[in-house]
Amino acid sequence: MNTHEPPAKTCVVIGGGPAGLMAAEVLAQGGVQVDLFDAMPSVGRKFLLAGKGGMNITHSEAAAQFLSRYGARQAHIQPWLERFDAEALRAWVHDLGIATFVGTSGRVFPAEMKAAPLLRAWLHRLRETGVRFHMRHRWLGWDANNALRFATPAGETLVQADAVVLALGGGSWKRLGSDAAWVPLLAQRGVEIAPLQAANCGFEASWSEHFRSRFAGQPLKSITLTCTDAQGHTLQRQGECVVTEHGLEGSLIYALSASLRDVLNQHGSVTIHLDLAPGKSAERVRSEVAHPRGSRSLSSHLQSKAGITGVKAGLLRECLRKEAFDDPQQLAAAIKSLPVTLTATRPIDEAISTAGGVTFTALDSSLMLRNLPGVFCAGEMLDWDAPTGGYLLTACCASGRAAGTGVLDWLGSKNANLG
Repeated sequence: MNTHEPPAKTCVVIGGGPAGLMAAEVLAQGGVQVDLFDAMPSVGRKFLLAGKGGMNITHSEAAAQFLSRYGARQAHIQPWLERFDAEALRAWVHDLGIATFVGTSGRVFPAEMKAAPLLRAWLHRLRETGVRFHMRHRWLGWDANNALRFATPAGETLVQADAVVLALGGGSWKRLGSDAAWVPLLAQRGVEIAPLQAANCGFEASWSEHFRSRFAGQPLKSITLTCTDAQGHTLQRQGECVVTEHGLEGSLIYALSASLRDVLNQHGSVTIHLDLAPGKSAERVRSEVAHPRGSRSLSSHLQSKAGITGVKAGLLRECLRKEAFDDPQQLAAAIKSLPVTLTATRPIDEAISTAGGVTFTALDSSLMLRNLPGVFCAGEMLDWDAPTGGYLLTACCASGRAAGTGVLDWLGSKNANLG
């Protein structure tokens, strides 16, 4: 009688970001032998850089509000979050021995505010469960026998596995590994891919040389941004952004970048309105601007009466016609709703993330490619995007777990059919 254990099922995970690592964890815990390949010298490079200024893990807001951050892709992402939501992610971090806290904004951070301890603990656990890591292996697609091809420092190598999880990231921050080199490899196999676009990105505005040279790099603090999305809904958010040499960027812009990008794609430009004095009513600003200024300059008057100074004053002069400064009504209206026209997104490689990627119609409900049985996709390479604030990381992790679970179910069903 043969008492030998049957050989373990094998899965190759390609991509060592959060989605790939999560898929690897689920698979290893499910008894699958996992080999993880990445083109870079080490895993989690974008994850580490994103956490340099304070690692934002997730957000503590209510589930319905949290889900709304995924815009048109809510229905696709909801099943992932039902299995692994923000609370589950936080509990998972605690299980790694990393304490967390909720900041004043509702964002969740590790107690040390750093990504590196979390990644170290995670990799230690993965290695303990048998995950094998192969660095400096760049995926080149498949050979004629459907073996995976990898370019390595020692030359090309071929790898076979029972299943594959692709977690190759989007197209931003090429130097950290997300270079979208996978797009033609999947397109050649008939996989539908929506064009990649910049997300959580800066936008261009046609600044004058005078304004650019004086104010590039300066923050616009305590402002409210209002815009109209592609469906005609009015969106409004308070916060801050930064004037750049090319236009505007920063958290306030990132939060609305998907809506701004959609309008820009439709019309070639998008006009936003900035309230430079959100703590004051329009009536109060009108009263302050119309107050007699005597011998004082207009700049001094706006500073002392309306609190408009520095980059805000410069932006008024940049965006208003000269005659508007002689009309207190026009000037006050502009302080409360200054139109700024944005003409383009900044290049993808400057963006924090990308939209577009493998479409959901190309995938089944377990994130397996319909054209390529046994090949699953996860993370930012799928056609969704989300604002910063922990939403990207949460959905990447949740999608990795969904793909890992999908592989286990698929391998299980194959075994059952063989039996």
